[in-house]
Amino acid sequence: MTNPPDCEDNSGQEGSEDSNGKKERPSETAIGSNFEERELGQISDLEIVRRLWKYIRPYKGIFFACLALLPIITAARLLQPHLIQVAIDSHLVPGDYQGLIWVITGFAGAVIGKAAFEYLQFYLMQKAGQSSLVDLRQHIFDHVQKRPTDFFHDNPVGRLMTRMTTDVESLQDAVSSGMITMVGDFLMLFGIAAILIYKDWRLALVSFSILPLLVGLTAIFRHYLRQAYRDVRTKIARLYAHLQESITGMNIIQLFVRENVSADEYRDINTEYRNANLRSIRYDAMLYAVVEAVGSITIGAIIWYGSGQVLQDLTTLGVLVAFIEYMRKFFRPIRDLAEKYNQFQSAIASGERIFQLLDNDEKIPQKDDPKQLPETPLTIEFDDVWFAYNEDEWILKDVSFTVEPGERVALVGHTGAGKTTITNLLLRLYDIDRGSIRINGIDIREFDLRAYRRFFAVVLQDVFLFEGSVRENLTLGDDSISEEEIEQAARAVHAHQMVQKYDDGYEHHVTERGANLSAGEKQLIAFARALVLHPEILILDEATASVDTDTEALIQDAVEVLLDQQTSLVIAHRLSTIESSDRILVLHRGEIVERGTHSELLKNNGHYSKLHRLQYAETDTTSGSPSSDPAAAVGE
Repeated sequence: MTNPPDCEDNSGQEGSEDSNGKKERPSETAIGSNFEERELGQISDLEIVRRLWKYIRPYKGIFFACLALLPIITAARLLQPHLIQVAIDSHLVPGDYQGLIWVITGFAGAVIGKAAFEYLQFYLMQKAGQSSLVDLRQHIFDHVQKRPTDFFHDNPVGRLMTRMTTDVESLQDAVSSGMITMVGDFLMLFGIAAILIYKDWRLALVSFSILPLLVGLTAIFRHYLRQAYRDVRTKIARLYAHLQESITGMNIIQLFVRENVSADEYRDINTEYRNANLRSIRYDAMLYAVVEAVGSITIGAIIWYGSGQVLQDLTTLGVLVAFIEYMRKFFRPIRDLAEKYNQFQSAIASGERIFQLLDNDEKIPQKDDPKQLPETPLTIEFDDVWFAYNEDEWILKDVSFTVEPGERVALVGHTGAGKTTITNLLLRLYDIDRGSIRINGIDIREFDLRAYRRFFAVVLQDVFLFEGSVRENLTLGDDSISEEEIEQAARAVHAHQMVQKYDDGYEHHVTERGANLSAGEKQLIAFARALVLHPEILILDEATASVDTDTEALIQDAVEVLLDQQTSLVIAHRLSTIESSDRILVLHRGEIVERGTHSELLKNNGHYSKLHRLQYAETDTTSGSPSSDPAAAVGE
């Protein structure tokens, strides 16, 4: 077949698809921080706060209750220095101790009342904050589940884990207590300023004379802190990505003695993360030191100027002491604001990353008014299908074939020929570039995606099992599946006998990715899982390649019974597993080069015949089973 005029012949580039039909992508380490930094800085601070409010809004009653407590708490704080002034000027200096007990009682009441209301406010705010973060975390998870396969190629697991864990946790302090605390701090500052001006406006001017310097320095630090926290979030994402990749591939690292290389890579990323943290800590410490220094200078100025006023009888000792106490309380919220500002900058950096993720609207398109699913039985039709993961690097070229109801069709060819890509397109993990795929004459893009995929059950070579019981892995949370259906499916693939060997039967615990089961056991569970769903179309992708000969015989026996009753697509390198197929399609460099039954293809003396001779020649000269991929020789 020839390519269309605008298409380059990429027959030599079949390696752009791996054995799982996935694109080749640069690693997280190769992408580096430049990719992350290109994402950031596109959302303003106010926009991030506005979007966070969406998650706080359901709990706004609690939020406003916390705000209502602020004036009471602030009043209790502001009352304390005034009572000290009254105690000095009205009782201690004139020697009148008779009413001092009432002042002390009022002071104790203000302290206890402040503590009680602060406890209530803190509890309520944490409750509202944690609840809103639960909603945010759930929204991120739901959003990620709806992304297409391409999305997960471009976003390593470690990066997505960072978004859902550390980035959300970074928002915790800002949402749970930070915003309310900042409002309280501002209220405290304005209250103290008003009281100081009322008590002695001259001394108040001296007290506030140095504040413009503090405001200017804080503005300078803002830019550097924001960038530092962005860098921290970027580095920790790379750290998570490397950890996930290393732990998942630990057996390969150990088998190829790459522990030192992996440790060096981790050390480099870990060092970058440490350095990014140290930069943020340095700016944080500098800002804290500046606030402390300005506070000390201001109190020194108050003592210098105020003592002269006291000596000249222009003010009282009680007023001077009250001023010192008020200014100490004045700089405490400033220090808190500096700390909360740092948290806010960290939260803003995390918010940027989270909302960049949530703004990613990549998805396989669906019709607003999808068509009704067709009545069974189903006919599959590929009509002049072209597909490329990367532009003009065609993985499939002019692929056309039909699978009739109840027919068993096998796909064979060398690695990268496009076999798995065909099944991925049928399942709409990707959308085709040209041509059409139809079910009962209707283009599959016309159907609701989730409803359409219920037609299928897939068994892969690399079985993925979830942590939980065998039963949970068979039903995948579908409570409508009965015990009888579970046992019937398990018996059909000889999994029931295996399960009965466990002390706890179907409640037997399966560890992460089925690590406590053999390859054969996992494969049997995968087959039973496919059968229990009663699919209209069964897809087997190298489903028996990982099992031993005895287990394969058991599975093959069950598969033969099953495939005689329903439509199926089978991908296999072991030709012995597909010899009884109704039709075999031979793919080479993205094109169907041969089609027919096993006997017809052997007579043609073409690609399939060569593959057959190579595979069985190896079987005759070795004591083991045939190679799982001698088909690569077909491409020679």
